[in-house]
Amino acid sequence: MKTRAIIILLLVILLLAAVPAIAAQPDCITCLGGIAAAEIAAYPEPEVEVLPVDTGILYDRWYQRVNGTVQVYDAPNGNPVRVIDGGFNFVTALGTQDGWTQINPGEWVQSAVLADSSGIVSHFSGVLLPSEPLPYPMAWALINLYPSRTPGGDPSESNRLVYRYTRLNLYASVQVDGATWYQVGVDEWVHQHHVAKIIPVQRPSEVDTDRWISIDLYEQVLVAYEGDQPVFATLVASGQSIWPTNEGLYHIYFRRTRKDMSGGKVGDDYYYLEEVPWTMFFDEGRALHGAYWHDGFGYRRSHGCVNLAITDAHWLYNWVAEVMDTRVSADKEDGPAVFVYSSGQY
Repeated sequence: MKTRAIIILLLVILLLAAVPAIAAQPDCITCLGGIAAAEIAAYPEPEVEVLPVDTGILYDRWYQRVNGTVQVYDAPNGNPVRVIDGGFNFVTALGTQDGWTQINPGEWVQSAVLADSSGIVSHFSGVLLPSEPLPYPMAWALINLYPSRTPGGDPSESNRLVYRYTRLNLYASVQVDGATWYQVGVDEWVHQHHVAKIIPVQRPSEVDTDRWISIDLYEQVLVAYEGDQPVFATLVASGQSIWPTNEGLYHIYFRRTRKDMSGGKVGDDYYYLEEVPWTMFFDEGRALHGAYWHDGFGYRRSHGCVNLAITDAHWLYNWVAEVMDTRVSADKEDGPAVFVYSSGQY
């Protein structure tokens, strides 16, 4: 009995001796290069104004995907007038009648060759930025993910599930095996390839307009500026490597609220897109415009144009229009500068 009491007493003494050592251990988060939980709690999410989504603008057209090569007629069961070659093709329907769909005045196709695509119209929208710089950089999650508990670690389901397009603070960053990992919460770290970061840039000396736009091809992020002040930011989808969006300095020179677009080679990469909304051309045939046929913003996927969600394209079109009242000629305008660059190697 006496021996047992001595053992218990020794255990208590050892435990009391360990308390100061435990208290002296540094914060686990700061050991990893992050910031403390109290700082995160003080600023849990980016304080930005999200553009409201107007479904009346998103769905003011009835978007239909065209399946295969399609004959167009002048009326239901009427005469052939043209052919839509097979490819990545979309039309905007005006109405239906007895198994036929009208796609333009005097143009009808059989309804069976069309597939409703209104369900893929993106509800994503960008953010208006405050006049003062954000205390931490902001980014959007590009995929649904569980953050890792440590930089370079495996995803941890003990962490919250972060949904795609979630706005995140990037509290800190560390390098692991040549890649950047960002802290997005307490014991929450994400790989740089899983987020798209807003990086306002210093106004290039060549920019000669008060309102101007930067497009970061690495982050796939567009920022609009008034003078040196960033006022708006959003995700984009720029050109793929075989159809690149070119780096350089340009100006918006031609706009249309709706513009049919086509290109590529029939049998290969042909596309035909009716009534592409809020188009702003800046580099030959390349334009900033809304995209109703995908929800893949944050990744390169176009034929060289810069795709935006329709809400963002509508806002940007109106913002650009405010300083493009003077027309140079019938087909030439002189608008805001567009600076296309890459903040990293992609």
